[in-house]
Amino acid sequence: MAASKSASLQIAVSKHAVDEAFKTLSNWGKWGKDDQIGTLNNVTPADIVAAGKLIKSGKVFALGIPLGQTGPQRGLFGKRWNPIHTMLATGTDAMAGRQGGLLYSDDAINMPIQSATHWDSLGHIFYHDQMYNGHHARDVDSNGLSKLGIEHAKDKIAGRGVMLDMARFKGVEYMPDGTGISNDDLDKCAAAQKVEIRKGDFVLVRTGQMENCLKRGEWGGYAGGDAPGLKFETCYWFHEKQVAGVCMDTWGCEVRPNETSDVNQPWHWVVIPAMGLYMGEMFDLSALAADCHSDKVYEFFFSGAPLIIPGGTGSPVNPQAIK
Repeated sequence: MAASKSASLQIAVSKHAVDEAFKTLSNWGKWGKDDQIGTLNNVTPADIVAAGKLIKSGKVFALGIPLGQTGPQRGLFGKRWNPIHTMLATGTDAMAGRQGGLLYSDDAINMPIQSATHWDSLGHIFYHDQMYNGHHARDVDSNGLSKLGIEHAKDKIAGRGVMLDMARFKGVEYMPDGTGISNDDLDKCAAAQKVEIRKGDFVLVRTGQMENCLKRGEWGGYAGGDAPGLKFETCYWFHEKQVAGVCMDTWGCEVRPNETSDVNQPWHWVVIPAMGLYMGEMFDLSALAADCHSDKVYEFFFSGAPLIIPGGTGSPVNPQAIK
């Protein structure tokens, strides 16, 4: 398997490097001035048909984490909390005669969109005062996103999924916090697994961080703290590969602490507002990765339709990998 052109990049990460990457990797206008789905344009109907043929055994892997108060949120930005499940009507209400003729149960969920397994929409990150494809930050107000809301992806997130099991490739149960994943790491992991990354793929990268938290029985700083993750240089790798999306088992995909103090989350600044790359965070990849390791098949049909939230900055999701 040939190495990527981006494999040998050595980037000193800084605000200047972010600005340069933004200009170099921008997909603004590539799919038209009105485009609102970015790299999901890389998936064709033929790709989806071909991905369907990867289903051989009918094994289905759910990649979402539970929506409950035992989740990872610890007040990130002072604004995020774990999902709150509230019963509106119960069996005890019914037995007590409080419901009239129809006996039923009913409930509600209260949650920040990005408090559990989720997609980021292309309006989630601003580069200065602009979002992907030149849309202005003022297009986001108290009513939500008038451009680039998650609803535009409602029928677009399906195709070939590929697992890059970075933790197993490195020979560890989990990658230590602060460990960066380079372009060369991505290439070598794919080569070791004998799997090719293709245009329109959804690439799932496992670090083992989530599993380590669950094994310890506490999340610690998982939501916003230090983490293993993608190095800044990988924005060039994902652009070169023309993937549809990237998903990880960490809170923010990129390595933390970041590689520079000039910019908070520098990788985010490029991949979302410049490239329009779809990003999935806090995916539970443990069972799928174990199965891929067992049968040596690292490709599968992937589906991760978001909820249709008009103007949403993202969406909770329970993605499916089917082999």
